[in-house]
Amino acid sequence: MSKKLVAYFSASGVTAKLAKTLSNAVGADLFEIKPEQPYTEADLNWNNPKSRSSIEMKEKKDFRPAVADKIGNIEQYDVIYVGFPIWWYVAPTIINTFLEQYDLTGKTVIPFATSGGSGMGNTNRELKVSCKGAILKEGKRFNANTSENTLKEWAESL
Repeated sequence: MSKKLVAYFSASGVTAKLAKTLSNAVGADLFEIKPEQPYTEADLNWNNPKSRSSIEMKEKKDFRPAVADKIGNIEQYDVIYVGFPIWWYVAPTIINTFLEQYDLTGKTVIPFATSGGSGMGNTNRELKVSCKGAILKEGKRFNANTSENTLKEWAESL
């Protein structure tokens, strides 16, 4: 089995495309982080302060959306790339949920993200509390159409 995993959450399919390309580039297993309660279009309306995503991100320390599936053999992975769309300049709180459900001691966690224009913001600072015992590398935002070669070069540079 692979010692690398690409785990991703994708609200609209953009991050999924990037995650699949990264998985191919680094020879990693692929796992989709799915919310137990899927997000609707209304849930994702960041212009509505009462939408589910807006409330989760405003109260992010209190919200940990449940993840539908769990990886049964996380111990086999040394490196975990974790991908997501940037929400309010950080990772969506479902990423914290995903990370917090495992013992990450000694593992390397590498965030990657997609965004319409935002950078990584405070992502690493806010993910650090969810990565106890892990080495959390600095994350990077990519375009959904980033080439496999570019992703491979990035991964090798870490």
